[in-house]
Amino acid sequence: MAGSDSSGGAGIQADLKTFASHRVFGKSVITSITFQNTAGVSGTRDLPRDAVEGQLKAVLEDGAPGAVKTGMLGNEELVEAVADGLRRFRIKKLVVDPVIESFNGKRLLSRKGVELLKARLLPMALLVTPNLKEAEILSGIRIKNLPGRLKAAKAILKLGPRGVLIKGGHLKGNPEDFFYNGGKPVLLESDRISRQNIHGTGCVLSAAITASLAKGQDLLSSIVMAKEFIGQAIAGGVLTGKGIPCVEPLVMVNQNCERYELLQRTCRAVELLKANRIGKLIPEVQSNLGAGLEGAVDLDDVIGIPGRIIKKGEDIATLAFPEFGGSRHVADIVLTVMKFDPSKRAVMNIKFDDELIRICKKLRFKIASFDRQREPRKVKVQEGSSLEWGTATAIRSFGSVPDIIFDRGGVGKEEMIRVIASDVESLV
Repeated sequence: MAGSDSSGGAGIQADLKTFASHRVFGKSVITSITFQNTAGVSGTRDLPRDAVEGQLKAVLEDGAPGAVKTGMLGNEELVEAVADGLRRFRIKKLVVDPVIESFNGKRLLSRKGVELLKARLLPMALLVTPNLKEAEILSGIRIKNLPGRLKAAKAILKLGPRGVLIKGGHLKGNPEDFFYNGGKPVLLESDRISRQNIHGTGCVLSAAITASLAKGQDLLSSIVMAKEFIGQAIAGGVLTGKGIPCVEPLVMVNQNCERYELLQRTCRAVELLKANRIGKLIPEVQSNLGAGLEGAVDLDDVIGIPGRIIKKGEDIATLAFPEFGGSRHVADIVLTVMKFDPSKRAVMNIKFDDELIRICKKLRFKIASFDRQREPRKVKVQEGSSLEWGTATAIRSFGSVPDIIFDRGGVGKEEMIRVIASDVESLV
């Protein structure tokens, strides 16, 4: 139950995306229509009480929900309507996100609504999730430090909820969320992922807690898992307009889809190479093909072929299907290339041949090289760093990421060509 956010970054829109990411089915009761974009809220229209009551009655009569979350409620009439409906249907797992103001200062809950929320809704809540300013409003206590948060949490707990989570995203330094349920306080710390204000964090955090509660998790476990989830959503945040970025609750779903798609495309690329019988292009140390996800940062973001691509006369064979993290060597090259040009995400090593280099020049490919004889000693003795050094050296010397990087080998090192492209289709 929340307001509709026309920017898509918070409110009902963000809640439903969060529920979907947790593989729970979300139903909705819209309480208000907001006029907003990434720059802020310019206006609101609260729905009539009977419209909210009608939605809530229709949803709850159709079956008991696993958990319920409230967000923006607009005014005292809607708070009362929601409280009456939840009490009538004996909702037990209730998470109250006390949305009072927008990030740009627009009032989203009337003053009388705040008082009614404290009197009617909080006594039914399993958890209330105010930010620092909301906690001050609910408790009447100015929060300046950690003891202040505890004092405010105790005051809010006296209003009736079984737990209080004071969100610390607006703190200076790293965010610290503070949980208190009458026992020992729990401080949930994390690294600050974004120094920029980002829209929708509070809605997504409380929705993620609600989703885990619906799946049977206990309260503290639900909070801890939601904390991890919001970190991923912030890291995957998107800038859709001229204002601030929005969190993306579907970031992991999207990444899993991208992984599956890249796996299928890489398998097709390997089959194409097999059909073209490229055995003569495979070096003595064998070959590999790698491709990175958009924004790849580590080995698990790069698909490769375990056991490499093996020469069998004029044919080739693979010992395993492509998989993410399948080849450290090819991943090192892909990740190094992407540091210079994130759009270049596919690499394959092939046998060196002067004739191949001449053909590439005729085709006007961009060609760069490096000299293994100039490899620093500290690079030679560090396992796996030679390929990163050689790739980076060639790119810096050339001035941009080329299509081809080659070297003429060295002591115990076979000469090699690396082919670089934007994707596996262009590569093969």
